[in-house]
Amino acid sequence: MYQLARKALFCLDAETSHELSLDLLSASERLGLIKPFVKEIASDPVEIMGLTFDNPVGMAAGLDKNGDCFNALGQLGFGSVEIGTITPRPQPGNPKPRIFRLPEHRAIINRMGFNNKGVDHLVAQVKKRRFDGVLGINIGKNFDTPVESAADDYRKCMRAVYEYADYITVNVSSPNTPGLRDLQFGESLKQLLASVKAQQLELEQAQGKYVPVVIKIAPDMNADEVAQVARVLLDSGLDGVIATNTTIERDAVAGHEFAKEAGGLSGAPVCEPSTKVIRLLSEELKGKLPIIGVGGILSGLDATEKVRAGASMVQIYSGFIYRGPELIREVAEAIREMPKF
Repeated sequence: MYQLARKALFCLDAETSHELSLDLLSASERLGLIKPFVKEIASDPVEIMGLTFDNPVGMAAGLDKNGDCFNALGQLGFGSVEIGTITPRPQPGNPKPRIFRLPEHRAIINRMGFNNKGVDHLVAQVKKRRFDGVLGINIGKNFDTPVESAADDYRKCMRAVYEYADYITVNVSSPNTPGLRDLQFGESLKQLLASVKAQQLELEQAQGKYVPVVIKIAPDMNADEVAQVARVLLDSGLDGVIATNTTIERDAVAGHEFAKEAGGLSGAPVCEPSTKVIRLLSEELKGKLPIIGVGGILSGLDATEKVRAGASMVQIYSGFIYRGPELIREVAEAIREMPKF
């Protein structure tokens, strides 16, 4: 059924079909039309960061930026759903068109630019939560907030969502907000994470619960850069890392009509670079922090390679666009059938 729906949706502009799909999913969940058609995925619990995920397959951030559809996504079988990226104030994002499909490569280029309705809207949506899986909230800075003041935006978002999130993701790796990726390295990263950690501990004391905080990094790093990030993460006291975001590299899609479009490339071309970063991170972290693997997962095999590289669990996004809900089950079953050591 999804393949038929995809043919129709792919006839529309990419952003129009994205918004229509979320609206239809959300309406279907409210009307009780999803559960009867979805076979339950067997429980395969993963315990990391003090949280228990019913299965190791999550929806990555970016699909449901405003928290409008996470209840419906949860009914499709995801063990976790990450919503956002959200910013303190609403912002329109970059000019359209800003999403480009590359079906021959099973890939997507997007330069959305953190378009969202602001953190207050997301909180209002999360208060309607019916999803009983793990809910992550991905936070970022507004495009017009200077990089040197970025920590203020992250702290504002943390204060707003802390009560409602099962974990919080600090996004410093989107290529679509000017200067954001500069926060991934050196003193900038140390200062940001110190500020974020201080806010986390303040909120823990005020609210009487500990909400894990993770960071999401880019795939466009060499071994030395990954090692540097790993050291900062271990020193910071953060709870985990998501590897990886989209890539700015275009070698895998060279010659395609959209190859020169600005933005982050996701889907199959980022699978290998993402897995490489996971492997390097795992070697540096030595099991001291959990890694959530994401990037180019379009099959069960793609997912198990990330687990073998060191990921505790995985997230999907572009693969979900191309494969639909069947990919959730395929990935969950592939990981469940892996030999346990």
